[in-house]
Amino acid sequence: MIDPEDLAAFQAEVADIEPLPPVNRVQLNKPKRVVPPRPSASEKNAPERKKPHQDALPAHWNIPAAAPETTQQPATLDPVQAEFRAAMAGVQPLAPANLVEHGKRPPPPRPLQHLADEQAALHESLHGYIGLQDRLEGGDEPHYLRTGLAQNVLRDLRRGRWVIQDEIDLHGLNRDEARHLLAGFLAECLHHGKRCVRVVHGKGLGSPQKTSILRQLVRGWLAQRQEVLAYCQAKPPDGGEGALIVLLRNQK
Repeated sequence: MIDPEDLAAFQAEVADIEPLPPVNRVQLNKPKRVVPPRPSASEKNAPERKKPHQDALPAHWNIPAAAPETTQQPATLDPVQAEFRAAMAGVQPLAPANLVEHGKRPPPPRPLQHLADEQAALHESLHGYIGLQDRLEGGDEPHYLRTGLAQNVLRDLRRGRWVIQDEIDLHGLNRDEARHLLAGFLAECLHHGKRCVRVVHGKGLGSPQKTSILRQLVRGWLAQRQEVLAYCQAKPPDGGEGALIVLLRNQK
């Protein structure tokens, strides 16, 4: 039932409104309600059929059905990858103009000052001035200098200009053992950039006639090695007659 006050208010609002002329009116036909036929006794006893969906659209609307999705997700998908894809949905890749190219990793540091000192010492040894005292210096101690090198190289080696970086002791070894051990030691020193080493061969005090056979062999082996530039007898604090100070070439 309509409230009289609401009806009076509505009539007051539409009092100045005139109805549309018949020309502008449209007659809408109300669709007839379709009454489904009553099921017969046999249909009542038949198994219940699936009822159409209540929200199904009338057939006369003729609305095309949506096309089925063709994109298929992979059957097996890693949960972490699936979560990542869901988080990155809608993300667009950066344009090439907005990409940043990081610089390459810098090379490892090199001991430039140490290399410079070695080069300066070698240059002075090869091209330095040879004085009278240098020419008179020397003796009967064993020494070796590769052909083509200046005497300054041997002079600096005798004076201890080069710092001894490593050493090997061949005491108590036979000929084959000492030769293989010495070759491996020189190769390792050359690989690690060691230039000045000490080779201890002994004085031969326990050998027959007090003569060290190993000392003679070591001198010959060192003179045959391509990486050996020079060698001389060690000073008394470094072994004296029982050791040699060896200068190796640069690895490069």
